[in-house]
Amino acid sequence: MHKEFLMGNAAIAKGALAAGLNVVSGYPGTPSTEVLETAAKNNNGSLYVEWSVNEKAALELGAGAAYCGARSMVTMKQVGLNVASDPLMSLAYIGVKGGMVILVADDPGPISSQTEQDTRHFAAYSKLPCFDPSSVQEAYDMIQRAFEYSEKYKTPVLFRPTTRVCHGYASITVKDESEYVINKPEGFVKDSSKWVIFPRLSYNAHIHIEERNAELSQVFSDSGLNVILKESGGCRKGVATHGISYTYTMEAVRGKAAPRIFKVSTPFPFPEQQAVEFLRGLDEVLCIEELDPVIERELTYICGKYHLDTRIRGKLTRDVKTAGENTCASVLENISDFMGWDKPEKAAAEAAPPLPVRPPVLCAGCPHRASFYAVKEAMQGKKSVFCGDIGCYTLGNAMPLDMVDTCLCMGAGVNITQGIGRIDTDTGCFAFVGDSTFFASAITGAVNAVYNQANMTLVVLDNSTTAMTGHQPHPGTGRTMMGEIVEKISIEQVLKGVGVKTVETVDSLDHKAAVECVKRVSAQEGVKAIIFKSPCAVLIKPEKPAFIDNDKCKNCKKCIKALGCPGIVMKNGRPAIEQSLCTGCGLCSQVCPFDAIGGGKNAD
Repeated sequence: MHKEFLMGNAAIAKGALAAGLNVVSGYPGTPSTEVLETAAKNNNGSLYVEWSVNEKAALELGAGAAYCGARSMVTMKQVGLNVASDPLMSLAYIGVKGGMVILVADDPGPISSQTEQDTRHFAAYSKLPCFDPSSVQEAYDMIQRAFEYSEKYKTPVLFRPTTRVCHGYASITVKDESEYVINKPEGFVKDSSKWVIFPRLSYNAHIHIEERNAELSQVFSDSGLNVILKESGGCRKGVATHGISYTYTMEAVRGKAAPRIFKVSTPFPFPEQQAVEFLRGLDEVLCIEELDPVIERELTYICGKYHLDTRIRGKLTRDVKTAGENTCASVLENISDFMGWDKPEKAAAEAAPPLPVRPPVLCAGCPHRASFYAVKEAMQGKKSVFCGDIGCYTLGNAMPLDMVDTCLCMGAGVNITQGIGRIDTDTGCFAFVGDSTFFASAITGAVNAVYNQANMTLVVLDNSTTAMTGHQPHPGTGRTMMGEIVEKISIEQVLKGVGVKTVETVDSLDHKAAVECVKRVSAQEGVKAIIFKSPCAVLIKPEKPAFIDNDKCKNCKKCIKALGCPGIVMKNGRPAIEQSLCTGCGLCSQVCPFDAIGGGKNAD
């Protein structure tokens, strides 16, 4: 054993490797991404690593490996579980042979997600055991036990860290490589009565699942995973909590006459007998959790079942906020109110002047800005709707571009566009989707559009990477997470293969050509596509920065008002190029009506 200073996600990956991991697959999404990437970096050659095209594909691959007796892990964020939910629900009935952990990182806040959904509900819904770590060290240790429970009970299990555990850092104790489990898969053994899901099999499996979960409830009560900390000073109050909120709770009660504390690390199956032990003799219990009142509802049910006269408080009673992540300050305030302690003094830092607002923005030189502006200029004066999607390009909704009218979930924009077009038949309908998202979830939308004879323009923003989550490879990049160089899958050929007759590719940073392409293609009837192809600004060597010739500049500010590029700023009442940010993409020089901007790609 030795010490390492690790991010939570890195600790999870190293814990999985220590448990004998054979296969890891996933789809990138904050806050889960670094788990798979850390596993890949620490691959000694015995591990298969894959960024799959989406979470459904990743989960099904992981299931196949686990059918063979391999220990597999699948990684995703909470909204990714929605994509994987179809195979997940059936896999719960089929089960596995090798240990299989489905890591789903939740994002209270939300900090970088569309929703605040709570994966603990999915555990109960799918009837799968769920593990909920509260610290970096516990995440490392707990994922190893998760594999053990999965293999022992022949079931996939859910592992649910949240953002502050995933991205927190700590010095933790980890195993030496010589201590790692070596798992040698047996291979797939044919047995249609086991691996082929039929109604009769599902009926019998359902009975078994209910019996297993009842057993696990008792097992989890005795496992040591869930902890009861005794009260001090004869206190008849308790706090039930979990995850990072447990860490905040322990900080809040430090040095005080503390309530009894129940840390719930296995929210499903709920450790019922241990909960009864916790509740006995208490008058009130405050539940502090992220995000939904899962523990609160379980304890309320248990009080009724066992006729315990304990009042359960939390989100349902509005003693704890119902949305957003918890913080050290919010938990201290909740517990102080509950315990009748003096209100905590506000930290002096809170009296400091507010920081300037810095909304997220497309990077300087981002080709998506050029793509949006080309479409905007081409469609000026025409009734149009622009459906967006999940990725960096969601930021196209911000002023001055204002080019994202809808955004729901990955790939949805392609189909939403079709729905709008069926009602607003006089509207030019555009769907914007990135290259990674195209492969993940937009291809079916394109097929649907062709099959049902929609009238729309599909705009693929191809910057040759999965930019928003850290530049992971995808089928269009020509390389895999195993480092293999493979043939790129052509988006143009895919679209033509599913029946899109007009597919044109243009450089988004060639503004004149881009505008003409949009005008030409969008005027056609039926389904047509434009691929704006230009590499992500973060991945290329910048050109010489642009500059503004003040003798030519008329201070019209079109470069600022039209583009909103962070590389163009106001200095002394006039537009200026911020040299440290400018990538020399040349878009501003093409937009300037007075030819006052030079340098960059347009330099002589």
